[in-house]
Amino acid sequence: MRLFESLPDRYREAVLFSILALCWGSSFVAIEVGLEYVPPLLFAGGRYALAGVIVLAYAAVVTDQLWPSARGEWLAVAVAGIFVIALYHGLLYLGELYVSGAVAATVVSTAPILTVAFAGLLLPEERLAPAGVVGFVLGLVGVVAVVQPSGATLGGEMVVGVALVFASAIAFALGSVFLKPISSSLPLETLQAWAMLLGAGVLLGWAALRGESIAAVAVTPESLLSFAYLTLVSGVFAFLLYFELLERTGATQVNLVSYAEPAVAMAVSWAIMGYVVDSLTVLGLLTIIAGFVVVKRRALQALLRSTRVSRSTFVADIRDADHRSGARTDGGVTLESDAESTVDSEAPSTLEADTGPATSTSEPADD
Repeated sequence: MRLFESLPDRYREAVLFSILALCWGSSFVAIEVGLEYVPPLLFAGGRYALAGVIVLAYAAVVTDQLWPSARGEWLAVAVAGIFVIALYHGLLYLGELYVSGAVAATVVSTAPILTVAFAGLLLPEERLAPAGVVGFVLGLVGVVAVVQPSGATLGGEMVVGVALVFASAIAFALGSVFLKPISSSLPLETLQAWAMLLGAGVLLGWAALRGESIAAVAVTPESLLSFAYLTLVSGVFAFLLYFELLERTGATQVNLVSYAEPAVAMAVSWAIMGYVVDSLTVLGLLTIIAGFVVVKRRALQALLRSTRVSRSTFVADIRDADHRSGARTDGGVTLESDAESTVDSEAPSTLEADTGPATSTSEPADD
């Protein structure tokens, strides 16, 4: 992006990474604010309808394929649109009716761990290694720490909200796993755009079935600012940053942003709404991160080793795999179809795509 070309090379990627984390981490709080004025599914559907149109226009400029053609390409769009955009965001927005954006961001960060677990259960060519089991258990322990269940809280708003947000992370993880065996050469930008548009259509249809009405929308400065921020900043602008970083660093490093987002959400939630998470929520986030480190340890080791070798050599080794990424959601989650996140955690990592975009894409997510 020309806007950042004036920055020294050694600082540019750190700046882009930080801005992306800020865009996607703050989106959880922006959702929380907007839900005070707009029904959840109408909110999510309207946002992605507009963002999809803008990203499709961008794809028309930067790619040579604007429409899916082969069966695999249409199937990839369908899976990404239904699971990664519609179900993930629909359940997330419904969950944020009950819990804060900071809590939602923490629970959503389990998506990469869930992807590994589901791949081991559903894909015959993958097996769930002991490290994958340990990471999955740590992720669940982290969620329990966030919920802090007790006889008095069971069935309360916190439990309901966390359950919905956790279901959104499950939907994202399943979408990632279902995309793994799909063969698609659709450009990432095109796949992203059509997944957004299809997902928006599903969300708006779901809103109608739920009885949500445009008449219930309160047009206020806060609601307009929230919608504009989520669509243009956390949506379109952040995706352009994501594409740029994917080209520069590869999917492994980019998707570490998922674990910066909860901290950003906590800080923004405190600054804007005065909400302070308790110590158990922070402990839950640290436990989830520990699970991620266990599952992705080989990829992270390779990433650390890469800092000791030529950057150009490292990028060349992973660029081909990164380009197989597909639709992605904001909020830090990306779809995953890479060897680095392979379910067999004991197998050597080849640093291929990751949990991000559609044919490979993570865990988001506002998102």
